[in-house]
Amino acid sequence: MADTKIYHQYSVGETIEKLQTDSHQGLSQKEISTRLKKYGKNELKEKGQKTVFEILFDQVKEIMIIILFAAAVISFVLGEYTDSIVILIILLLNTMLGFWQEFKAEKAMAALKKLTVPIVRVKRDGAVAEISAKDIVPGDLVLLEAGNIVPADARISVCSNLKVQEATLTGESESVEKTTDAISGDNISIGDRKNMVYMGTVITYGRGEALVTSTGMETELGKIATMLQEVEDEETPLQKRLAKLGTKLALLALGLIIVVAGITYLRGVHLKETFLIAISMAVAAIPEGLPAIVTIALALGARKMLKGKALIRHLPAVETLGSVTVICSDKTGTLTQNVMTVTQLVMVNQKVEMEDLNTTSLTDDMRLMLINGTLCNDAVLKQESQETIGDPTEGALVIAADKMEFKKGTLSKHLTRVDELPFDSERKRMTTIHQITAQNNPAITKIFKDLINCDQYILFTKGSADGLLEISDQVLIDGKVQPLTEEIKEKILEENQELAENGIRVLGYACKKIAESDIHKRDQYENKLIFVGMTGMIDPVRPEVKDAVTTCLEAGIRPIMITGDHPLTALAIGKELGIAQNDNYITGAELAKMTVTELEERIFDTSIFARVSPEHKMKIVDALQDKGQIVSMTGDGVNDAPALKSADIGVAMGITGTDVSKESSDMVLLDDNFTTIVSAVKEGRTIYDNIKKFIKYILTGNTGEVFVMLAGPIMGLPIPLLPIQILWINLVTDGLPAIALGYEPAEDNIMKRPPYDPQEGIFSRGLGRQILTTGSLVGMICIIVGLFAYQTDKSSHGAWQTMIFSTLTFCQMAFALAVRSNWKSIFSKGFFSNPTMLFAVLLTFVLQLGLIYLPFMQNIFRTVALNLQQLGICIGVSFFIIIAVEIEKITIRLKK
Repeated sequence: MADTKIYHQYSVGETIEKLQTDSHQGLSQKEISTRLKKYGKNELKEKGQKTVFEILFDQVKEIMIIILFAAAVISFVLGEYTDSIVILIILLLNTMLGFWQEFKAEKAMAALKKLTVPIVRVKRDGAVAEISAKDIVPGDLVLLEAGNIVPADARISVCSNLKVQEATLTGESESVEKTTDAISGDNISIGDRKNMVYMGTVITYGRGEALVTSTGMETELGKIATMLQEVEDEETPLQKRLAKLGTKLALLALGLIIVVAGITYLRGVHLKETFLIAISMAVAAIPEGLPAIVTIALALGARKMLKGKALIRHLPAVETLGSVTVICSDKTGTLTQNVMTVTQLVMVNQKVEMEDLNTTSLTDDMRLMLINGTLCNDAVLKQESQETIGDPTEGALVIAADKMEFKKGTLSKHLTRVDELPFDSERKRMTTIHQITAQNNPAITKIFKDLINCDQYILFTKGSADGLLEISDQVLIDGKVQPLTEEIKEKILEENQELAENGIRVLGYACKKIAESDIHKRDQYENKLIFVGMTGMIDPVRPEVKDAVTTCLEAGIRPIMITGDHPLTALAIGKELGIAQNDNYITGAELAKMTVTELEERIFDTSIFARVSPEHKMKIVDALQDKGQIVSMTGDGVNDAPALKSADIGVAMGITGTDVSKESSDMVLLDDNFTTIVSAVKEGRTIYDNIKKFIKYILTGNTGEVFVMLAGPIMGLPIPLLPIQILWINLVTDGLPAIALGYEPAEDNIMKRPPYDPQEGIFSRGLGRQILTTGSLVGMICIIVGLFAYQTDKSSHGAWQTMIFSTLTFCQMAFALAVRSNWKSIFSKGFFSNPTMLFAVLLTFVLQLGLIYLPFMQNIFRTVALNLQQLGICIGVSFFIIIAVEIEKITIRLKK
């Protein structure tokens, strides 16, 4: 079989020959059996997924998990059962958290399969039969009519006013008029292959017959399924950074364990105590609560985004949004309103914007054209909802007339349709005949009488302006009918061309008086017409999108339009919104000829991509990613699914989006609005900033713990902190304020700066230095307090250890308050701007007092009650952390 992509180039006869079939009889039963064996069933096949055990193994093979598991086992062997159980519970929670996130089943293929159909009518052995769509084979003759879902890719052999809605593949909602004529040229996009129908698309009008050219995974839908299954799930920037961080911390922990264990053993410390110190060091170096806290912060961000009409399907997408450098957006419905709207009335000597018109400013010429547009028309307007039923273009004309008080229902009663010539692709026009019974509406009667001397029957025609000019010999200018000269015709054609080049869809209108005796003489209808004028229509941009695009540009994010629409239309919309900074655009045909390297050379000076197919969208996303960009891709059709899955952030449309696109996406826009993406990006940046803040906060605490565990034995102290105490700090003392940091409002300049480099490390922009310096300061303060207590009261070793434990806790709480902004003072930011943080700090403080003074907690955490002086010292020294951080912020502000 030849590739499906070339069938549009063949005539019907050549197609029959290529497929070795019969356009009248269809295939024989014997041939069907042979082809079923050769090509297989007409169904989409799914590759195997990861098993439960494979997913579980991925979670437990991490080096951090292995070290903590070893610590739990050693603790158990040494009789430290509480420590062992707590470590194992933490391991179980973290493992299950990762397992659950990965176990969520991929549903894109299941949604794709819904587009296939169970039953289809075919012609076989000369008779029409209803069969399962799975049994269709290449060469089958399929019968199509309005309402059918196309069961396979096929070449149209018979066509009667056939229209197909191909939004599932092209993303464009307007039905496509089909033909049987061969289409020449290479790299013709799916939207322009007007002699083909494709699996999963919908017949909206007319009827036809088609010869199946491809089935199953060889169809365009099947190719999308293949691409979906070939796209590998990429880790987000944060996941990559945290994975590297985990490995580094694990290796650091191993090194520290060996060093500290060696030092303590050489000093003659008992082997059990040596092991306990090693376990404490392992627990101190590894931030056990970090995975859970990151997940909670992302969930908080997702909940906030949901209130803003953005549904997050994959939690890591929350953070990735903050790193986005390019937003690739479809045009229809996302940047525009997805509602065709008449924007201009164009007469020979006058062009007016619809928004500037009212019922009193209309001329009779305009009134005649609006009546023409709404009556030579099959769309119907629901007055209650102002929604139209029928073709979107015709619906726009009905709405335009309705706004000027020309109600179609009323007009139809006074101007009864008595005959018509339906629209077809050859004539590119529609004609209707109406009997004037509007004597009780003298205003309408007067228009027809004054302009074209008509009071009985009138003929209306609408269609392509150039086609109407060919069958017109007169023109209406300023209320008077005049001969249509070549000069006037040229002027109209120039205006038509100018409108088209600006992406405006143009329709022309003509009319004439017709005698009753000429009704039903259809060969005489479309000649010697009076050309009335033209309307300009567009799918208008969403009014709020322009500001959103400006915000993107200010934030260093580049918007790109990727659409299946005409390049001139796309370019005009792109310029209006500020997306297109030049006249450059690339079409799907050009993309097909380009290598990825060639595309990469042009990708940064081209923001408009038109007439593209699924493969082209994938190529654009891949080229941008190859250049180090973090790409967000929006889409609603099945055609968008592979690119949505391949992009760093796939964004599906909640209203118009197909199930396939939603299941392939990371985020769903509940209002289909580009502005919502920009709001989500802002929230993503805020969450990313907050994640960096609590990584800074948590690792500063870990650094302080490691400093204490290192310095303690070197300076002659017994074990400064027990594993259970370190776990308390890592999970509760660090955990609650860290979660509260997830509620921190956005920094003032959040959308006035470019996105951070996605390649930057977790410790970039001075974060590593700040963690080491502040963490070391925390450790030094704790050791000084501990040594002071140890030297002054050697008889009560429990008190000095409790003081180190408490000082470390209070220092962390002070740091939680100070770390809320990277550069703004805590005093100017205000203590009450994040009430959740205030509550978390107070709660942690109360819990810590419980550990110190409640007997049952003392038994678990090996603490002793501190007197007021000891407690005051622990609390007082913690304020040095706030002072140190505030001094650092002053230096940052001075550098700005």
